[in-house]
Amino acid sequence: MYRTFRTPLLWRELDRLQQDMNRLMGDFYPSRLQAAPGYPAVNVWMNDDRQIVTAELPGFHPDDLDIRVDGRDLTISGSRQLADLPEGSRYHRQERSMGKFTRKFTLPYSVKVDAVEAAFKNGVLYLSLPRSEADKPKKITVKS
Repeated sequence: MYRTFRTPLLWRELDRLQQDMNRLMGDFYPSRLQAAPGYPAVNVWMNDDRQIVTAELPGFHPDDLDIRVDGRDLTISGSRQLADLPEGSRYHRQERSMGKFTRKFTLPYSVKVDAVEAAFKNGVLYLSLPRSEADKPKKITVKS
């Protein structure tokens, strides 16, 4: 059974407020090539043996992504370029983020890096991050 990894309510509200402010300021200082903060949307859940991370990355190719694990730190970065428009065309509306992004997370426990598995299917990145043996809880036997 997996437990959900949740951010405390206060931090979620502060993150939402920052996103709202960024969206508001984007109306005054538009930048089509700037990836939105908190992009891509990520879910992290875990059990005693592993952590599972999914990231929504529509329009990306696996070669466009860079995934790094260092102890408890996970970094997902990549870039998506603005599509070439036919000559004489211009955007009427553009909501999909373009350009570079980086998301960095501190995971609940350290990872066995050489056993990490990554898959990319239908625009979703799936990471399976096994728990390091040294970080697993150990049962202590009480002697009488």
